[in-house]
Amino acid sequence: MLRTGIFVLASFSSLAVAQETASISENAILSKVAEFHGAAGVFAVAGYRIGVRALGELQEKRDSFSLDVTHYTPFQVQWSCIADGIQAATGVSAGKLNLRLVETTPDKLETVIRDNRSGKILSFRLRPEFLSKYLDTPEDRQAAAARDVLKLPDSAIFTIKETSKP
Repeated sequence: MLRTGIFVLASFSSLAVAQETASISENAILSKVAEFHGAAGVFAVAGYRIGVRALGELQEKRDSFSLDVTHYTPFQVQWSCIADGIQAATGVSAGKLNLRLVETTPDKLETVIRDNRSGKILSFRLRPEFLSKYLDTPEDRQAAAARDVLKLPDSAIFTIKETSKP
């Protein structure tokens, strides 16, 4: 179990998602990300955290067809790994036509998650401090760093902005 259950409750705005996350062990989450992505690296885990937060904010369940994700990313490993973490958390996929990658530069990295049912749109950006600490983490330190990322509050990993579609 997560040893930081109270901390997790404080870091999520949705009690239901916090309780669900608290009931899943760190190892189970890392295994889920690794099973999907091939490894539980820092950026894949950050993407997983974005996906879990989006599900809570939008009050949606995994595999909902009302979710639509556009990940603006450099087409380079690390940056694109975020999309795999989001897929592991939310169940969106290119095959379901509800996940798109759009090439951009690192300074314009952003993940936009839209709930077509409610019209809510969430925009996520990794924090500069997060990038300073974790960008280009050596492969032999990825597992330990990913475990650290799993324990961070959302606010240390990303910013989130909510809007509604017109």
